Order: sequence, then C-alpha cells, then structure tokens
Amino acid sequence: MRAQFVLSEIGVGLRRNLTMTFAVIVSVALSLALFGGALLMREQVSTMKDYWYDKVNVSIFLCNKNDAATSPKCAKGAVTSQQKEQIEADLKKMDIVETVHHESTDEAYKHYKEQYSDTAIASVITPDQMQESFRVKLDDPEKYKVVATAFAGRDGVESIQDQRGILQNLFDLMNGMNVAALGVMGLMLIIALMLIVNTVRVSAFSRRRETGIMRLVGASSFYIQMPFIMEAAFAGLLGGAVACIMLLVGRYFLIDHGIALAEKMQLVNFIGWDAVFSVLPLVLVIGLLMPSLAAFVALRKYLKV
Repeated sequence: MRAQFVLSEIGVGLRRNLTMTFAVIVSVALSLALFGGALLMREQVSTMKDYWYDKVNVSIFLCNKNDAATSPKCAKGAVTSQQKEQIEADLKKMDIVETVHHESTDEAYKHYKEQYSDTAIASVITPDQMQESFRVKLDDPEKYKVVATAFAGRDGVESIQDQRGILQNLFDLMNGMNVAALGVMGLMLIIALMLIVNTVRVSAFSRRRETGIMRLVGASSFYIQMPFIMEAAFAGLLGGAVACIMLLVGRYFLIDHGIALAEKMQLVNFIGWDAVFSVLPLVLVIGLLMPSLAAFVALRKYLKV
C-alpha cells in the first residue's frame, strides 16, 4: 500500500510540473552529454598519443655542403664519414634507443618528391640539396631530451627534431576543446541543479496540504520526502538516458557514418565502441544520484517550515 501511494504521488507530481520536469530532463541530458563527451575526448587524446608516440622518431639532421654558408652549426663544412660513423655508434650504445636508420640524401630526395610532388619547388630541388639524417626510434618517446642533449652542438650535426612536437599542437588543441567542454558542462550542471531545486520546491508547495496531513498522522520525514526525491531521480534518470543516446548517436554519425571521420582520416586511431559503452553507466549513475541529492538537500530545509 505504501509503495503504491508513493508511486501515485510521483505520477501526480510529474503531471503537475510537466514543463519544469521537461526542462530538468533537457538540462541534465545536455550537461551529462558534455560530461561524457569530455571523458571520451580525453580517451581519444590518450589513444592517439599511445598510437602516434610509438611511431614518431627523433631525427638528427647532418650538415651538407650547402649548410656551411647558411647555418652557423655547420661552419666547419659538411659531415664527414668518420663523424657519421661515430654518431651512429654513439646512438646504438644508448639504452633508450630502439633502432637507428640512416637516411641518405637520395632517400631524402625520394621521400620529398613523394610528399611534395605537386609543389613548384619540388621541380627545382636536387638530391645534393637534401640533408642526410639518422632516424632514431626510442623506447620511450618522452626521453627525447636525452638524445638532444647528447648530440646538440656536435660537429656534423645541423639540427635535432622531435617529431612528437609536430603532434603536440594537435593534442594541445584537443585538450583545450576538452577543457572548454568541461566548462560548458559545469555551467549546464549548475542550471540543472537550480531547476531541480526549484521544481522540487514548487511541487512540495503545491502539495503542502497533503504533506501537512501526513505529518499529523505521524509519517516520518523520509516517507514524506520520498515521492519528491523519486520524482527528481526519475527526471534525472531520463536525462541520463537521453545523454547516453546522444553519445551513441554522436559516435555513430561522427566516426562510422554521416561525417565518417574514420574513412576520411584513416591515419587517426579513433576510440571504439567499448570506450563509449564504458562511459554510459557512469552517466546514468550521475543522472540518478545528482537530482536525488539536490532534492534531498532542498527538502530538508523546506519541510521544516
């Protein structure tokens, strides 16, 4: 009988405040969708780092005869065979170095033509203008500075480039977008909490006569509060469910179909469905607990009056 009464009260409350309940559902759904999207964006950045950092190299560019006039580091002329042998030997002695590949000027010229064949400058570049280099793969790409410190300023070395830095700008941009999404999520969350508190108070005020009678017959505060808390929990759970649908639809249309980023950006290792499904339970739990706690706090003060 008590359970039936509580359920009937929940139905009455939802019907009386249908518009405000709808606003709560929408605000909770948007805030939780942004929250879930921020978590997935962070996972995407982590996935891309693990994928690309494992493939990037440290490039040690060697002086050629043309660099002597343009680069102070190559003032002593082009790199000699002895210098190249010494650099390669020192690289292979380092524990953090996994592999070392020497790229000749002919190989560098071939790769340049493959990548920039459509540009005007590609037709005037000659092999002797290209730089020899050592492509160094590290066990831990984060230890780039060890190599840079060991070989910077050495005779025959023109520059040292960490390819990880090329990707870092992209990762910084994605992290910035992630922070912006969290900021908007926080704003939407505050709006949702304010709506929840206001909805609960309006509902409690409209049923003040019923709650007064329940107090007179000895009903406990928790029993009086239960219908209001469950109304808020129900609205929050619906909002969480809508947020989950938005995340699933977003993953489907952005990556697999519609915009189809997976086809257009095949070099990017996108997160899979397992990452999305792992976020959904957390979204639902927050959608259920957040309105319940907000309603509980709001009612404690209101029902003491």
